[in-house]
Amino acid sequence: MKKSTKFFASAVAAVAIFFTTNASAQKIGIGANLGIPTSDSYSFAAGIDARIQFDVTKQLSVPVATGYTHFFAKDNVGYLPGENLPDYGYIPVKTGLKYFFDPSGSGIYAMGEIGAAIGVSDHAKTTFLYAPTLGYSWSNGLDLGVKYENTGKSVDFRGSNTGQVALRIAYGFKL
Repeated sequence: MKKSTKFFASAVAAVAIFFTTNASAQKIGIGANLGIPTSDSYSFAAGIDARIQFDVTKQLSVPVATGYTHFFAKDNVGYLPGENLPDYGYIPVKTGLKYFFDPSGSGIYAMGEIGAAIGVSDHAKTTFLYAPTLGYSWSNGLDLGVKYENTGKSVDFRGSNTGQVALRIAYGFKL
């Protein structure tokens, strides 16, 4: 069985186990991400995401997120003679832990997420993804965060890791 299939099956099992616990969904958030790629091959990254947040305590939550991220390739960056590097797009499927430093469950937080980046563009593959984040969440639902997201060696013909430093602007709706 391929590693990506094993990883996906493990993630589905973890989410299923989590849904059988007593934690309840508290927020659904919609966000936009604007990023600077860490690879010289890309000029800009942009994405959207949807996140559901399960509160374990007021300070600790388990986010589950998906969306779409697109890396825009620089012109004249070749991967084959006479051809330009194509843009890179992927669907992130990730979960993690979000910890609020204030006991109220808002304010400054740290979050770590892991999951899969499912490549949807030419020559892209499914890879392991990780994303540490620092942010601030207001009690009215507005959320602003800065994250580093790495998708590993996600494009077959490029040997370097693909990642980004991104600003996430989101709004969370209480359930």
